[in-house]
Amino acid sequence: MKTTDDAWRREPLTWAAIAIALLLWASAFAGIRAGLESYGPGQVALLRFATASAVFFVYASITRMRPPDPRDIPRIALAGLLGITTYHVALNFGEVTVTAGAASLIISASPIITALLSVLLIGERLSVAGWIGIVVSFLGVVLISVGEGGHLAFEPRAALVFLAATGTALYFVVAKRPLRRYSAVQFTAYAVWAGTLPMLVFAPGLISQMATATPAATWAVLYMGVFPGAVAYALWSYALARMPASVLSTFIYFQPVNAIIIAWVWLGEVPSLLALVGGTVSLVGVAIVNTRGRGRPEPVVAPVTDE
Repeated sequence: MKTTDDAWRREPLTWAAIAIALLLWASAFAGIRAGLESYGPGQVALLRFATASAVFFVYASITRMRPPDPRDIPRIALAGLLGITTYHVALNFGEVTVTAGAASLIISASPIITALLSVLLIGERLSVAGWIGIVVSFLGVVLISVGEGGHLAFEPRAALVFLAATGTALYFVVAKRPLRRYSAVQFTAYAVWAGTLPMLVFAPGLISQMATATPAATWAVLYMGVFPGAVAYALWSYALARMPASVLSTFIYFQPVNAIIIAWVWLGEVPSLLALVGGTVSLVGVAIVNTRGRGRPEPVVAPVTDE
């Protein structure tokens, strides 16, 4: 069965998957802060994705999910290593000392890296307007960081945050091919299991820390495993199977805007005028990419469903 790269524009479920995934990931920032009060960075990552792995194991048992083809295991394992292990471990350790403003700017380089890799490795195409849109969105994040008083000092651990941004960009690209052969839930389960295995090096510390951790910290990390972990990654894979990685990655620029809105409504933190301008600029950039950013569409294989 054939479709076009632009068919996703007419699929409400794709848009819903993106929106819910972004909201769940936005909620993870508070969960990470709560978890780090009782756990180390590596232990937070392990407990979160051990929980996500358990969720997928229950799903796989109930649905009798088929195992991956042995030929696909190396690519799936690489995706898990990049998008789960590398991204979350490097980001958690990096944010121990890297300021929030600097970290947000570095992570916001991920869509740029994704677009470059998508062009070089899987033949996706962005128009000139698409590249302009990505740059505009990045500049919007710069304005948000400055407007929110973000301290933009970059110290050695900033390299870990950049490693995380590169890891998630590579994950988007590597995942495209397996998502033509497996459903979103199947692929995400395999990738999460593969990405959790290397984190077992943090297991001894996790066992000792759980004995003294506060219930609030433990429940926060468990929540991240179920929702920003298992559910959000499966939804993102659903969208990734249906649209170009270079376009989907630009929706990450919604995250700083989400953070502003949540802080405004929930905590009463009134954003600065510069931050509001930056949020608007970021959204304009995303709109440019999604309306004018694609080059000539190419036929692609329809994604696998869970049916």
